[in-house]
Amino acid sequence: MKALVLEKYNQLVYKDVPDPEISSDEVLVQVKACGICGSDIHGFDGRTGRRIPPLIMGHEASGVIIKTGSNVTGWKPGDRITFDSTVYRRDDWFTLKGLYNLSDNREVFGVSPGTYKRNGAFAQYLAVPQHILYKIPENVTFEQAAMVESVAVALHSIYISGLEPGNTTVVIGAGMIGVFVIKLLKLSGASCIIAIDISGKQLEKAEKAGADYTFLAEENNLIERIKSVTGNRGTDIAFEAIGKNPSANLAFEAVRKGGKIVLIGNITPVIEFPLQKVVTSELKILGSCAICGEYETVLNFMKMGKICVDDQISAVVPLSEGAGWFD
Repeated sequence: MKALVLEKYNQLVYKDVPDPEISSDEVLVQVKACGICGSDIHGFDGRTGRRIPPLIMGHEASGVIIKTGSNVTGWKPGDRITFDSTVYRRDDWFTLKGLYNLSDNREVFGVSPGTYKRNGAFAQYLAVPQHILYKIPENVTFEQAAMVESVAVALHSIYISGLEPGNTTVVIGAGMIGVFVIKLLKLSGASCIIAIDISGKQLEKAEKAGADYTFLAEENNLIERIKSVTGNRGTDIAFEAIGKNPSANLAFEAVRKGGKIVLIGNITPVIEFPLQKVVTSELKILGSCAICGEYETVLNFMKMGKICVDDQISAVVPLSEGAGWFD
């Protein structure tokens, strides 16, 4: 089969590689669409160390089943599917507690951090365990279905936050995940949604997605402006969708006393932590890791037309041209 292989950092090669073999509980998927995640970019240039070459990256994907393993039930060739980006054990302690995203020894498609290597979906075919498959509704395209993973990451963060109707919110980082957080906050009844980014272009997208207020990160008196639209208190919840020190600390400043900070981004492994402010303001710090069962809800939202993903698709190109889009 053909695949886009990360041969070394900053070098992707479109080449022939062996077809994947499936085990008894896996299906062989002909990949129809696969998105470029921000984490793939950070893997491409080596800054995270979680994609050690050689590797086939890609985990936001959809396709058609063309072959099933001997123990596969409920799935057949021709089924249109998408799948969770995480491969987890079903008998793991965390999985049995309903926390499969925290499963010990879980693996992510298209990732090789040194402890494991699992090739991903920048390829013609991919072997996928049956327990992470989801059927695509008839009115959802393969390209749209490849966006389910990103929307599910955003939805998981909202579940983690314990959002209540009427809460005031700020979303720091209006990239793809941030925009989907905004769209889902609108669906979930947030009374005020503030978006912050370094890019005016991204803030335009945030406004179209449903943000009530948009502020550039470098604006003067930014915290005062946030307080001015939140009863002079700050927001109930802050969603940080970048994962860097300045944006994380902005989240700590933007919430009210007793508020919550949901950390989604993790570009940098360590940030400064304002311990005294967290303690004296009784702030609640919540990490949001990947996805834990949100795929079905997202697919239903797409089926019912309640969330649009098309505005986040920049282009649709053949796999053979993929390297150019990383550049």
